Parts: sequence; structure tokens; C-alpha cells
Amino acid sequence: MSETWRAVGLIGGWQTAASLCYYSIFAATGFVREAFSLSESLVGVFLTAALVGYTVALFPSGAAVDGYGERPVMLAGLVGLAVAAVAVPLAPTYAALLAVAVILGAAYSTAMPASNRGIVAAAPTGRTSLAMGFKQVGVTTGSAAASLVVTGVAAVAAWQVGFWAIGLLAAGYAALFAVQYRGRSGTGELSVPDVRGLLGRPTYLALVAAGFFVGASIFTMLGYIVLYVQDAVGASPALGGVVLALTQLTGSGARIGAGSLADRLGGAHGAALVALAQLALGGTLFGALALAPGSIGLALVLFAGLGVSIHGSTGVFYSCLTELVDGDEVGAATAGGQTAINLGGVVTPPLFGLLVETAGYDAAWALLAATAGLGAVLLFTVVRRTSAGTWV
Repeated sequence: MSETWRAVGLIGGWQTAASLCYYSIFAATGFVREAFSLSESLVGVFLTAALVGYTVALFPSGAAVDGYGERPVMLAGLVGLAVAAVAVPLAPTYAALLAVAVILGAAYSTAMPASNRGIVAAAPTGRTSLAMGFKQVGVTTGSAAASLVVTGVAAVAAWQVGFWAIGLLAAGYAALFAVQYRGRSGTGELSVPDVRGLLGRPTYLALVAAGFFVGASIFTMLGYIVLYVQDAVGASPALGGVVLALTQLTGSGARIGAGSLADRLGGAHGAALVALAQLALGGTLFGALALAPGSIGLALVLFAGLGVSIHGSTGVFYSCLTELVDGDEVGAATAGGQTAINLGGVVTPPLFGLLVETAGYDAAWALLAATAGLGAVLLFTVVRRTSAGTWV
């Protein structure tokens, strides 16, 4: 294996360990609802608390990455995630649980700015989208593993044990990463990101706006799959975890395939074109969920498709984003894109939960069909501008 692909592999492993910690809370929604006697809306608030911590810390994380390099930021982030994962099941009250969720999210804010910078530096020439896809597989692999660990351990022991196992695994990888990964140094100075300058670029701004709807679709879908399978399909939490894991795994394959296709099509335009197709397909599948009767077979098929489409789109999203900026702006630019994705995730899960309570899952899935459609419209703008070469 070449040194460049070895570095890509190490970054992908780090992303897997980080996502294993963060996405464990999405797999535990049913257990948290029962342990704290929560409504569906308050479950959404729990997920939103993690996203708030994640979002607030993104620009500081991006600035740290650009200033000091990705390696120290990645190490600090993964250690923080391991500690927070262990702390989740120890929360004595719902308020304490929300506080731990905020800390978990803040630690995960290091993920995208740092890992994207590492990938841009390490990827072989002309293979950035594929390398980004491999790295993004760490998100889906880690979250799929979290689904299986949390729900699987809960079937034979207390659900809390799954979180402790996840924390230990993350700490172990942090030690390995510290020894094996060298990374690239930063500017040596911690400076305020030029947010105004980034948002003054119409193509980047349109992509970031699309990210809001990507995040609304992904985070809400992941947060409510287990509950949907329990409540609308009538299956067990363990089977809900299987459906969630399947969604993550099909998303993993799609990220690699989408990245390879984007490289063939070329640059920012190719990445935006592939993302547009995925968002359009995702909106169609959400519409099918809204219209179809709840059954486990149909749920498996539709959520597998949503893994390929919606959940498989983030690799090419970030590949397009990093093509639009200079190398020394990747941390800040990624922070901007991830902030938009997270804001979609902050706003939408509680609204989705409210729709479930008042109008049922059909109306809630229709909401996500609309968010995916709006994201596709904005990505069409990016496709047009990158095709014409007007990137600024």
C-alpha cells in the first residue's frame, strides 16, 4: 500500500471511531425514551442538543485545524468523544443527559474540518473524490456499528454497557492513531476564519445552502428510523437497529461508488452532479415512505435506498466543497458547510417529532421529501455554475 493510501486509511479509521461514538445516541433513542419517560419531541431535543454542541464548536475546530494541523485536533477530539460516550449512560437526569449530549457533539466537531484537510493533503492526484468517499465510509461504518453494538448489547445486557464498550474502542484507536499518523502542519497561528469572504462566493454559498437540507434529511431520518420501525411497523428495537445499520451500510457503498463516479466526471462539477442525482432519488424515496403502508419488508427496501441516495451523498458534497476553495481554507470552508448541515439537523428532528405526534409518520416523511427536493434545487444551481466555470 502506498504511503498516501495508508494515510487515507488511518484517517478513515479515525472517522469510523469518531462516528461510532457520536452516532451511538441515534441508536439509543428507544432506550432513552423509556429510561427518561420522554415524548417523541423530547427525543428530538436530545438529538438536537448534540447537534448544537457540534455546530457551536465547528468554527473554532476549523480554525484550530488550519492553525495547528489536523493531527492534534483529531487526537483531542477522539479522546473527548470516548469520555462523552462513557458518560452518556451515567447521566442521572434528562437535563444532565442534554449536557453530556452537547459535550459529545462539541468533541465530534473536530471530525469534518480535520479529516477533510487530511484527505485533501493525502489523496493521490485525481482521486480526491474517491479518497473522500473512503473517508466518509467511516461515518456510515461507525454509525452502523454503533447501531448494532447499542441494540445488540441491550438484547443480552443493559443498554448502558454498549456505550462503555464504544468508549473503550475509541480510546484504543486514539492511542494507535497517535503513534501511526503524522499529518500536515498548519500555519502556526490561530486566526478568525474569513467567513464573510467564503459566503461572498455564490457557488460556495449555494452549496452550503444545499447542505442545510442535506442535514435536515439525514439527521432526522437517522434519528427516527428505530422509532418508526417500533411504532409504525410494530417490530422490536433490535430489528429497528438492523434497519438503521442497513441504511448505514448501503450509504457506505454509495459513498465509494459516488466518489469514483465523481472523479470520472471531473472536479467540482462532477461531484455536484452526482450529489444532485442522489438528493433527487432521496426525495422520491421519502415520498414513497409517506404513501406506503408500514411493513418491515418495505422499510428495509426503502431505507436501503435512502442509504444509497441521501446518506451516500456527503462524500461528494465535501469533495465539491474542497474543490471550490484553496488548500489553506479547507478547515474554515468545511466548518461552514458542516454548520449548514448541522443547522438542518437542529431544526428538523423536533419538527418531525411534532408531526409524528399530531399527524402521523406519513406527514413527517412528506416533510423530508420536501427538504430533499429543496436541496436538489440548490445543487442544480451548483451544477450549472461549475459547468460554466463560474466558481466564485
